[in-house]
Amino acid sequence: MKLIVLGAAAGGGLPQWNCGCPNCADARMGIIPRMTQSSLAVSVDGTAWSVLNASPDIRAQVDACAAMHPPGLRGSPIASVVLTNGDIDHIAGLLTLREKTPFDVHATAAGLDILASNSVFGVLDPDLVARHPIALDQAFEPVPGLTVTPIAVPGKVALFLEGDTLNLEEVGEQTVGLLLEQGGARVAYVPGCAAIPDWLLERLEGVDLLLFDGTVWNNDDMQRTGTGEKTGARMGHVPMNGAQGSLARLRNLEARKVFIHINNTNPILQPASDARAQVLAEGWEIAHDGMEITL
Repeated sequence: MKLIVLGAAAGGGLPQWNCGCPNCADARMGIIPRMTQSSLAVSVDGTAWSVLNASPDIRAQVDACAAMHPPGLRGSPIASVVLTNGDIDHIAGLLTLREKTPFDVHATAAGLDILASNSVFGVLDPDLVARHPIALDQAFEPVPGLTVTPIAVPGKVALFLEGDTLNLEEVGEQTVGLLLEQGGARVAYVPGCAAIPDWLLERLEGVDLLLFDGTVWNNDDMQRTGTGEKTGARMGHVPMNGAQGSLARLRNLEARKVFIHINNTNPILQPASDARAQVLAEGWEIAHDGMEITL
């Protein structure tokens, strides 16, 4: 199984267009690497690729990654797109993939309803872009030889679907993780997760590689940096730090562990930060654009 991190950042990327926080400023000056918005490409043969979440930055991501380049005059190695939720930073890239090249879209019924209810996604020619429903705990193959099983993880509906009442740790089809399997290798891709209950720990047991939600270090990252009032919990993301954070809750999981979907305010992006040192000391890696992993 071949994996390429097309984008390692959370929504907004790094630098975020309207943000002057220290991380964004350093990224603009080249002190720390820039990152595009969350997306992962997976292949079993290096020829046909499934893209997990279509980032708004997908045009630049494809351009920066040789494996994603057209194989001829027209066409694309992208055979399918799999959506883990309906967030703008995971579905907006579909609008870029509209230039008459075939691929399949796989999403839960909740995800497909979002596409169907927004007429702008009609730019995807249905004769070329088939939409396939996926169900929790039911395996499917987005490219031949790659088995993917969607699993429920705690999360919330997309921001533009929020109503007067909101469950920040809802468990259902609105937020899923993906278990990827090929040739005995097992990978869990969970770019968004609001909490880590015991039952989720059990689902992750036995994976060789975990790519997990690294949006915030502390629940109040944005408040600490003066960039906003929303907490990680309000955005549907579990923090890394703290007794119920991902570092503590996933400490005993025996797998290669990589944080992905990292917000521009997260202090782990600073090379000399205590937060980054703690993450690395715990044996975690920090994803970056262009990161390649082969299992």
